[in-house]
Order: sequence, then structure tokens, then C-alpha cells
Amino acid sequence: MTIRPAVREDAEQAARLLYDALHDVAHQLTGEESEQDAVRVLEEYFAAEEGRLSYHQAIVKEVEGVVAGIIIVYGGDQIGELDQPILERLRKMKNDPDLRLDKESDEDEYYIDTLSVSPAFSGQGIATKLIHKAEERAKELGYEKIAMVVVTDNSRAYSLYLHLGYEVDKEIMINGHVYYHMVKHLYEMAK
Repeated sequence: MTIRPAVREDAEQAARLLYDALHDVAHQLTGEESEQDAVRVLEEYFAAEEGRLSYHQAIVKEVEGVVAGIIIVYGGDQIGELDQPILERLRKMKNDPDLRLDKESDEDEYYIDTLSVSPAFSGQGIATKLIHKAEERAKELGYEKIAMVVVTDNSRAYSLYLHLGYEVDKEIMINGHVYYHMVKHLYEMAK
């Protein structure tokens, strides 16, 4: 079992995991109505050199050649740049030059955009290991806090995040649903 930076060749497996985690947000970000089309566009996003869902923002947990889990992370201060490829596609597709995406992250935090573990590997601590890896990366990059959102009715994920030291600091709306914005301060970081 290896935790490693994602590579472009992970795109097919990663797209499925991303869809499973994002659900309706996957349709919002891709502009596609069918699951098959949304997964196909997520695969394109992941294989791209730029964008918030690019492999450059991803860390994967590989088990015997299979991508068992994935976490997408980036600085909240990078979101404007990272959203550009998605916004360009959606604005063209919807013929709406003013289209915007919901704001998920704050500028002063390292942000866990998406976390997903294949059902075949659930219960093995993969999500926890990926979160710890993201926290390490946040410290290396000099962020004092790391954050994520969780839909209010996902009690299993919410409980895990609380257990790992994350606290709700506000509620936000994403694609018409209420999410808890959860943050963890990385105090042990050297000043």
C-alpha cells in the first residue's frame, strides 16, 4: 500500500472515485446530466495539466496497482486560478459569461476539495491516511490551517473529521445544499 502523488494515468480510476464523492456537485462542475458523461468529463479534468481536479492537486492511496483512495488538495488562495478551466468550459457550454462556482474555501487555508475511498477498500483507514498526508503537505507549504466541507447529513464522514481534530466553523451552501465547513489549526507548525 503506497501513498503517492497522482499521475495522469490514474485518471480513469480517479474519475470514478471523484464522482462517488461529489455526486450532484460532479454534475454542477461538469455541466453534464448523465452519470456516464459526468464521469467522462471528470476524467478529462483529472488528466489535464491545470484545474482544481487535475492530477497535480491529487494524492492517491494505491493498493496492488489499484487506486483505492484519492484526496484533492490545494491552497484556498489558488482557487481563482484553479477554477478557470472549469469555468471556461461551463460558461461556453451554458452560454453564460457570468457563471460562477460556489465558494468553498477561504484564502488562508489549505483545502481538502474531495476525499474518496473505493467501497472495496472501506474500513482500512485509507481516508485517515490520506487526510494525514494532506496535513503534512499543508505544513510543508506553510499553511496554518487546513479545511474541508462535509454535507450536513453525512454523519459517518462528519464523525471521522471530528475524531481527527476538525471543528465546524461555519455552514456554507454548495449547489443548493448546506455543508459544514470544518477546519483544523496546524499549531505544531514552526513559526
